[in-house]
Amino acid sequence: MQSEGKASGRPGESHAFGHNARMFFTLPTILTWARIVAIPLIVGVFHLEISPAQQNLLATVLFVAVALTDWLDGYLARKLNQTSSFGAFLDPVADKFLVCAALLVLLELGRVNALVALVIIGREIAISALREWMAQIGASRSVAVHMVGKLKTTVQMVAIPFLLFDGPLFGVINTHVWGTALILAAVVLTIWSMVYYLQKALPEIRAKAR
Repeated sequence: MQSEGKASGRPGESHAFGHNARMFFTLPTILTWARIVAIPLIVGVFHLEISPAQQNLLATVLFVAVALTDWLDGYLARKLNQTSSFGAFLDPVADKFLVCAALLVLLELGRVNALVALVIIGREIAISALREWMAQIGASRSVAVHMVGKLKTTVQMVAIPFLLFDGPLFGVINTHVWGTALILAAVVLTIWSMVYYLQKALPEIRAKAR
């Protein structure tokens, strides 16, 4: 008699389990997981008993290195033919976690305004919820990623390491000034992209409200 809790032995069941398990640990997915794992490391840097300048440099290097995996995991997924629905779900989640965590660190350090952090984080929550709802009603194409959203992401991903570094770079670039200007530009693009996506979704929202 087959003991309780063991595999049923139905044809293909063990193969399906193995395939699903591998989906969580492909090389591109491991890189995506690394972005999430790195978040407490970036936060923890500012609790190390080293000089503030060393904390800033280490946090900046960590953030840049981890952020680059966003491009690398996508490239490898296509190159190795290891794209998956789980990877497509985890990738933007990891990006949002990383950005939100960095903004909260910068807020605690007094390098960004609370309103700036609120607008950027609030937009991520709102648009994620909107995309989930649009997917449920079969209208996800209406809120597909647009160039404004990509530009917003690029600007904030440059602004954040500048603000983490918070000092002269190569002796000529004031990263605090440039980071502040760029994060404000990211706020403008954040609002612009949110309005854009809401306008694209509005016809569907009105149709469902009838």
